[in-house]
This record gives sequence, structure tokens and C-alpha cells, in this order.
Amino acid sequence: MSSVPTKPRTAASRRPAAAVAEEDHRVRTGAIRREQTRRRLLASAMQVFAEKGPDAAVIDDFIAAAGVARGTFYNYFSTTQELLDAVTSELSDTILAEIDKVVVQIDDPLQRLATGCLLYMHVGVDLPNWGAFVMRTGFRSQAIGKLVDIYMPRDIEMACRAGELSYPSLRAARDLMFACVNQAILTVISGQAPRAHLRQMLALGLRGVGAKPAMADRLSQLPLPEVPLPAGCLQGSAG
Repeated sequence: MSSVPTKPRTAASRRPAAAVAEEDHRVRTGAIRREQTRRRLLASAMQVFAEKGPDAAVIDDFIAAAGVARGTFYNYFSTTQELLDAVTSELSDTILAEIDKVVVQIDDPLQRLATGCLLYMHVGVDLPNWGAFVMRTGFRSQAIGKLVDIYMPRDIEMACRAGELSYPSLRAARDLMFACVNQAILTVISGQAPRAHLRQMLALGLRGVGAKPAMADRLSQLPLPEVPLPAGCLQGSAG
């Protein structure tokens, strides 16, 4: 009577279940720690870029801000440009995307524009490192590019087609609104004006692109919806 051949037991199959579980725990714990270190590097880098800009910052600045060894830094990033790209894509772009998820649920394009600008300004003040980072990196930041080339023009143009705005060119309207948003954030996070300055600037910006004064004033006082923010951004407050 022939017997059924059995597979030889591998080293892994002969190991006690407790040892396997312990190794799995170490792997998971190591992955969590690596992610925490990466998030700390990104958050610290945002602060450094906000203070020094993308050209003056050097790797030693990021190492000191994050409190990590040089070798640890190079385990994650090779250059300051690679780090800048990571901060933009993993933190800044995520913030813009979360804001737009809220904004696109609004049917009226002018209210959508006003709400998006308000959210953007308030997040820039609530996360002053992010606000300063976006302003200091300027058009080298993908977040700025998406704001002024996708989100903002989309709603400005639709509001114009609906008869809610009137302006000489979409480019001029976009530049005016972005200038209002940009300067409002910088003024508040620098301590030169209280948070109410954000809404005042929005009202003036909306008037500048052709909104009726009463409508501009009403939209500037809209309540702010909740926006979930990504982990890793340094929290703060101003004004």
C-alpha cells in the first residue's frame, strides 16, 4: 500500500508560533517607526522651507530641525529638491485636495470660489508653517500651480458665465484673487492684522472681479465647513 508523499517541513514551518508572531510584531513596529520618522522629516522640512525658502535651505537645516542623524536623513531623501517635492506632494497637495473635496459639493460657482478662498486662507493661518511654505516656494510649489491654474480659474470662469462676475480677462481675475488670498495669509501669520482681515480681503477681492458689493460682503461672511487635514502638518494658530 503506497503512502502519500508529504512536503518537507520548511524552517519557517518548524518555528514556534510565538516566535513568528514576535517577528511580525517587530516588522510592524519598524514600519510604524519609519513612517513616523518620515512624517517628522516632512513636517520639519515644511518649517525650514517656510523660514528660508527653497534655495537657501541646506540639508543640515533639515537634520537639525527634525533632530535626526545625517544617515537617517539619507535613508529617506537624497537632495533638498527631493525633500521639497515630497513636502509638496504628500502634505501641501493633500491639503488642497481636501479643500476642493469640500468646495466641489457647492452648486453655485461664486459661493464655491468664496468658500474655497476662505478655507485656503484659514488653513494657511491655522497651519502657519504650511501657509508660509506655500508663499515662500511660490510657483515652484505644485500646490500654488493647482490653486491658480485649476481650482481658482474653474470657479471664476463658471461664475462669470452665470453672470455673477465681470472682468476684462480670466488671467487678470485669477491674479487679483490670488494676490488677495496670498497677501491676506502673509499679513495675518506675520501678526500685522487679526483673522478678520482674511474675510475683509476676500470681500475686496470678489468686488475686484466684478461681484456686486452686497453679494461680496455676504459671501465673505460664510461659515467655514470642516476640512480634514493630513497628519504631519505642524499645527498652530494666529490672530
